[in-house]
Amino acid sequence: MYPVALMCQVLSVSRAGYYRWLSRPASQRDARKSQMESLVKSTFEEFEAAYGAPRITEELNALGYSCSLNYIAKIMQENGMLARNGKAFNYGGHTLAMNNVADNLLWRDFNAEKPNQKWVTDITYIWVEQRWLYLATVMDLYSRRIVGWHLSDDMTVDLITKAMKMALDAREVSPGLIVHSDRGTQYRSNEYVGYLESEGITRSMSRKGNCWDNAAMESFYSRLKVELIYAKNYQSIEAARSGIFAYIEIFYNRKRRHSANDGVCPVEFEEAAALAA
Repeated sequence: MYPVALMCQVLSVSRAGYYRWLSRPASQRDARKSQMESLVKSTFEEFEAAYGAPRITEELNALGYSCSLNYIAKIMQENGMLARNGKAFNYGGHTLAMNNVADNLLWRDFNAEKPNQKWVTDITYIWVEQRWLYLATVMDLYSRRIVGWHLSDDMTVDLITKAMKMALDAREVSPGLIVHSDRGTQYRSNEYVGYLESEGITRSMSRKGNCWDNAAMESFYSRLKVELIYAKNYQSIEAARSGIFAYIEIFYNRKRRHSANDGVCPVEFEEAAALAA
């Protein structure tokens, strides 16, 4: 709102000093706290508010992030995170019925003989600018390529539908394609189920509370957060959106070597397979 020169004069500081402060990197203590806040928030949401400070502390220590119970409890208190078993937690009036649940057709077989045979999809949480963003992605298990994705500040049916629409627009899909997800309410909605059925897609779902049934997608989210989200610690939604685009479309799909593809990136793996066919 005001010129820097005027503000420095009013506050009795030099402009040079202000700019030095502005460009100074965050202290090691502040950087660690910021990283731990992101990890705590991500873990809290991953376990759907079932874990309190003790279990989150155990989870992070098991992942190699050294932390104490008091430190994690303080972060949770500052950010208003209370586990569902907490005394002040307000339970809803009813539990959602498990409608539109599909059988598990994959049974952890994450290999595919050709493109567009088996896809997996999921949603992950990303903490940016004091709010959650939600990223829905669709992966082709043949090459581990992310064929569709959408980022939003609302975790709605529209989020996963737009990610799926992007995938379907980008690929030549035949009836019989299997799309696997967890049992989240968005994936069981009548609107989404009807959309997949209209495209001739066969649904598959993980067993209740079993994240390993969608391990390929979970592995991608783990890499995304370690290699991008935690490292960059985005302070704006625009920066996060741009960074996620670059990570998925430029780095992960076209550069990052994948062990499931004999050490080549997803796009290169698909191109080599097409030439050999």
